[in-house]
Amino acid sequence: MNKFFKFVLPAIALAYFGFQFYVKFSGAEEGDLAPDFEAELIDGTPFKLSELQGKYVLLDFWASWCGPCRMVTPNLAILHEKYSDKLTIVTVALEKSGDAWKHAAQQDGFTWKHQIVEVNQFVMLNTIAQNYGVSDIPAKFLISPEGKLLPNMTFKEIDEFLMNN
Repeated sequence: MNKFFKFVLPAIALAYFGFQFYVKFSGAEEGDLAPDFEAELIDGTPFKLSELQGKYVLLDFWASWCGPCRMVTPNLAILHEKYSDKLTIVTVALEKSGDAWKHAAQQDGFTWKHQIVEVNQFVMLNTIAQNYGVSDIPAKFLISPEGKLLPNMTFKEIDEFLMNN
């Protein structure tokens, strides 16, 4: 047991923090073109992010099992209702298993078309999340009509930004 605490535990910690560092600093940054991706929407429709150019896009990473995500996801429904004429919301649920996301999405008012569910026991190994540098959820990215990543903003700041643009 002494070897575990002396060698194995530090190696695991180093690997974890190394992965977090890599993901955080290898993803897209403000001003970059938003990394394009293809996925399948929950209704089975093929989807490509770049098809949404021309409107603002709010790309949101969340999970049904994530308490902080569930606390803020109602803000998405508010933005969707208020700005559906100029904002498209795309949610990516990073799930470990099962269909828990269905109940959570319904409970939180997810009525928009662009919902993606990615199931993987190791949720942060999801390619879409890695391309955006997502190391923690919830994570959201506002994308300009030209496809560029805008500065990181709170929901209140996004509301004010959309009100003035």
